[in-house]
Amino acid sequence: MKKRTEIKIFLSIAIIFIALHLSPQLALRTHVFFMGYPIKAIVTEIEEDKLVSKDDKEEFERANKKVYLLTDPPVEKATQGELRRYTVKKVWLLYFAEFLGEG
Repeated sequence: MKKRTEIKIFLSIAIIFIALHLSPQLALRTHVFFMGYPIKAIVTEIEEDKLVSKDDKEEFERANKKVYLLTDPPVEKATQGELRRYTVKKVWLLYFAEFLGEG
């Protein structure tokens, strides 16, 4: 009985993880949520960054990444910097986001 419960818990966690990484927007919202900004993760709009330089765009395409912007980004408490730009990488069927910075 205990083993069955452990399997159910593991499967539930795996299903939730996969569901939260099935699209670039969901992966980005999940990343922002776990960075400590749950309200911003829910309410902000997400758009693809069209102003990426040609060299960077080629590099991102080789790495299977795209750059996304948050229209109402969270502000980091320590530096008061806006957490606006993120890269989202596709790995098989799942997407994973990470903060890119302003540069």
